[in-house]
Order: sequence, then structure tokens, then C-alpha cells
Amino acid sequence: MSHFTAENKINIFKTYGGSEKNTGSIEAQVAMLTERINHISAHVKLNKKDFNSNRGLIMMVGRRKRLLSYLSRTDIKLYRALIEKLGLRK
Repeated sequence: MSHFTAENKINIFKTYGGSEKNTGSIEAQVAMLTERINHISAHVKLNKKDFNSNRGLIMMVGRRKRLLSYLSRTDIKLYRALIEKLGLRK
């Protein structure tokens, strides 16, 4: 498992941000964080004593939670569509 390539990031930003240049939109940021969280959580499962990666994972989850909280306050329809698209809440 390698880290993200430029093409992967561009595809995420096109899909969720509308264009590859729109990296600052809440949807694109949440999608990028979700990809990184999935990647690092797989690493932490294999390397249980890697506490630094675990701390980074926890910080990313917190940042994603804050962004989603902001989105739910400002645009509830967009929030519901995004968590459905990313498959976050079960």
C-alpha cells in the first residue's frame, strides 16, 4: 500500500469538490480526510505499536468530525448527501 498519488487526489477533488482546483471545499476536504483515515487505519491495524500514526489518525478523525459538524449546521441537505456518498454513518 503506497501513499496517495497526484491522480488519486485529483480524482477525489473532481468527484467531491466539483473541479480539481477546488481543494478547499468542505466536501473535498472531508473526502480527502476519509481516504487518509481509511489508509492509516489499515496501517495501524497491522502495526499495533505505531503510536505516532495512531495519534495522527485520531487527530484526522477529530478534524473530519469538526468539518462535518460545521457542514451539518450550515447545509443539512449537503451534509446528509455527503455522509451517504462516503458511507460514514451506518
